[in-house]
Amino acid sequence: MMRPLWTATELAAATSGTASTDFAVTGVAFDSREVGPGDLFIALTGDSTDGHRFLDQAFAQGAAGAIVSADTPHPHVRVADTFAALNDLGRAARARMSGAVIGVTGSVGKTSAKEALFAALDRSLTGAVHRSVKSYNNHTGVPLSLARMPRDTKVGVFEMGMNHAGELSQLTRLVRPHIAIVTAIAPAHTEFFADESAIADAKGEIFQGLEPGGVAIVPYDSPHRDRLMAAAAPCAARTVTFGLTKGADVHAVEAMRLPSGGSFVTAKVGARELSFTLSQPGMHWVSNALAVLAAVDTAGADLARAGLALAEMGGLAGRGLRRTTRVGEGEMLVIDESYNANPASMRATLAVLAEEPGRHVAVLGEMRELGDDSTAYHAALAEPILAARVETALLVGEAMAPLAQALEGRVDIMHVPDAATALDRLKNLVRAGDAVLVKGSNGVGLSRLVAGLEAGVAIADRMGGGT
Repeated sequence: MMRPLWTATELAAATSGTASTDFAVTGVAFDSREVGPGDLFIALTGDSTDGHRFLDQAFAQGAAGAIVSADTPHPHVRVADTFAALNDLGRAARARMSGAVIGVTGSVGKTSAKEALFAALDRSLTGAVHRSVKSYNNHTGVPLSLARMPRDTKVGVFEMGMNHAGELSQLTRLVRPHIAIVTAIAPAHTEFFADESAIADAKGEIFQGLEPGGVAIVPYDSPHRDRLMAAAAPCAARTVTFGLTKGADVHAVEAMRLPSGGSFVTAKVGARELSFTLSQPGMHWVSNALAVLAAVDTAGADLARAGLALAEMGGLAGRGLRRTTRVGEGEMLVIDESYNANPASMRATLAVLAEEPGRHVAVLGEMRELGDDSTAYHAALAEPILAARVETALLVGEAMAPLAQALEGRVDIMHVPDAATALDRLKNLVRAGDAVLVKGSNGVGLSRLVAGLEAGVAIADRMGGGT
């Protein structure tokens, strides 16, 4: 039998609650739709919903127990506040884990770096590495990811995000990393920050939770490098830099694009040199890989195996996953970057599109939370679009109007209000041999457009082609 993740006695002790009966769980969830057999369901309450309404559903799906703050006939631990109990459970999971913990943050690349780091470490420590799933990086996702960590985990990798100052300070003190990584600093959530330096300060909060003897890993090529290093200095025993230039502790000696779309990278890691193939295209992924190698080396794991893992790592849905989709009698390439967007990541992925053969089509959703500078940031995408040799730009959302104006007369433009309209236009536009980039802020809903593009039969039918 699978070893229990938590027993009722442990749950009660961790949350200062009262158990109704003996039970054991093998997983944790607070979304009733994600509950599976053997899980613990935490009935969170909020302004718009109350998890207690879904207790029957959770147990019908196989829940073994619940954390509640109201009466229920189901096996449970009763607490005063279920959100506080979630945080208590996260702290208890962290306290009982004796392995190494790595925290990851950044304006761009944190989810991709977290997944790459998990793959690299799991290659050496198969089955003993735990990481936060999806983008569970906020005030509910981080304690949930901790609560799900098996007690015998050797390395835990946790993503932490923020859109206001002070948020990372709280999360990192919950995670208490031994190694803390900042992937990059870029304009993101600028609606809530005075400038990019303020974003760097907020990201630098991750170092405040470092355990004694902890290591900070910062991007050498960032204009905010010194600011990040100053933030790390009072908290870290050592700071390691990574980057594309020679001055970094971990740097690329060379990075050559491969016909497959990835890169062949030779990296200097301290006194050692490592050559490996990186499956993901783009220099932003080379930078991510260098951050991963810095963390793997710091953790004392096997660098060579990490290189093998990077070579085999596939793209992530919404974050660079590449699909070939049937169109008429041929195929087109779809680059799925639909999960999120800011000015830096837009430029990086457009540079990837520039290297692809065929006709270039860019489906770009508006970038949100950019505040007063939103107009300028959107208009500034015109030059990287032209540099990527985009023939048709399908722009989605009201905030894309400045970009549509900047591109007028220079590129074939379609400006539409929403993802559903964009999909309808795109189905009549694409043809075999196209390379289609889909990128925008998550709230635009371009993931649904990608799903529609995967239905290649529908596209072929509308274009009069075969299937």
